[in-house]
Amino acid sequence: MTMKKRLFLSLTLCLSLINSHVFAFSSSPDGSYTISPNQPLPTLAPMLKKVLPSVVNISTQGTVIQQKNPLFNDPFLRRFAPPKSQQRKAQGVGSGVIVDANNGYIITNNHVIKNADIIFVTLKNKTKLTAQLIGTDPETDIAILQVKHQDLTDIKLANSDQLQVGDFAVAIGNPFGLSHTVTSGIISALGRTGLGIENYENFIQTDASINPGNSGGALIDLRGHLIGINSAILAPTGGNVGIGFAIPINMAKKVMDQLLKHGEVKRGLLGVQIQDLTPDLADAMNLQNIQGALVSRVTEGSSAEKAGIKAGDVISAINGKKITGASSLRTTIGLKRVGEQVEIDLYRNKQDLTVTALIGTNSSGQFSSSTNMPLLKGATLKPLSASQPYQGASEGLLITHIKANSPAAQVGLQEGDIILAVNKRKVQTVVDLNKASQLSKRQLLIHLQRGQNFLYLVIK
Repeated sequence: MTMKKRLFLSLTLCLSLINSHVFAFSSSPDGSYTISPNQPLPTLAPMLKKVLPSVVNISTQGTVIQQKNPLFNDPFLRRFAPPKSQQRKAQGVGSGVIVDANNGYIITNNHVIKNADIIFVTLKNKTKLTAQLIGTDPETDIAILQVKHQDLTDIKLANSDQLQVGDFAVAIGNPFGLSHTVTSGIISALGRTGLGIENYENFIQTDASINPGNSGGALIDLRGHLIGINSAILAPTGGNVGIGFAIPINMAKKVMDQLLKHGEVKRGLLGVQIQDLTPDLADAMNLQNIQGALVSRVTEGSSAEKAGIKAGDVISAINGKKITGASSLRTTIGLKRVGEQVEIDLYRNKQDLTVTALIGTNSSGQFSSSTNMPLLKGATLKPLSASQPYQGASEGLLITHIKANSPAAQVGLQEGDIILAVNKRKVQTVVDLNKASQLSKRQLLIHLQRGQNFLYLVIK
């Protein structure tokens, strides 16, 4: 059999498996292979016909605050060169998935609707609706929208915990403004973490083409059930190279439930400082062939201490789900509800142990500065720590969200900025920030880290 014939036979067999049929093959006199005329051609069209109406196009209109030149903070220079307007109009496009037709709920990515003043949703039948933003979670890049319309079609949700590498997957979205585009591939990897895309990562990796505009769209299985929300691509050349990432639907559903119930995500806390168990650490601590997150410190009075967890323990599983490293543990615990009871498998002194803990809360978690500091109104802050650093910093307050057109945005603060000091006083918590702000009633002198750069900002 020639190489060409073998390739054709292999491709035909794969397509037959996709369509869950057994096809009859016949050999013609010239030795070529054909599908029996009595058998239907393999196709995903019937499934997609049902699913496509649940995927929507999203377009936004908003205002972006441009960074102001620090030189204009000098009143003398402002006399000679008054600063121009720092605002500019911005538009965005993306995708979304209807998950509850009765209530009109749509899941998309936070970065799709970021800085949006108006959000439009366009259905498969070209109906254009104005959407209401129900809630966002920048930490996982999930946002929930709501539209009011009688003729909506939602999608069935799969159990993304049951996915396997090699499963077929189909991506649907709005790449480059091309509405309802379908691409196919397989699940390339599961549980991708440590990519630096989001603070809480547990990505599905797929080679189904995901391009700009696909963000917020659907990743589905061959039954047409939603397995993930397309979110990002790895594109060193600027185009698709077959490495795309989707947020597992189980993870997105947990975030959605909290946003609908509380208007925010109340993240759980175990009370441990953790790190990856590197080969060198495993060798030095005689932990060969052990996988998990190494506990380097247990906070006094925390849920972990009450459960009996100690420094040097290796946490290997939560409720039977394997923990592969520090990022895996952080994501797993962060998505648990406060007060939820979990079983923790750990390894200590060559013994496997199981303990029970109640998920606690981080009282200093996130803080909206609108109450005590009007100058920072619109900024959401999160304390950093050695177990949860950002951009190499383990001390300071991370700005996780800036509300469009808010005072914080207008003075030039940006998401991702790390406030290191206020009025020359180091700040590590919200309490530190409030105390430091009282040192001067005229202005705030803020020391920032922005990426790998450091700068001072004066707010009056």
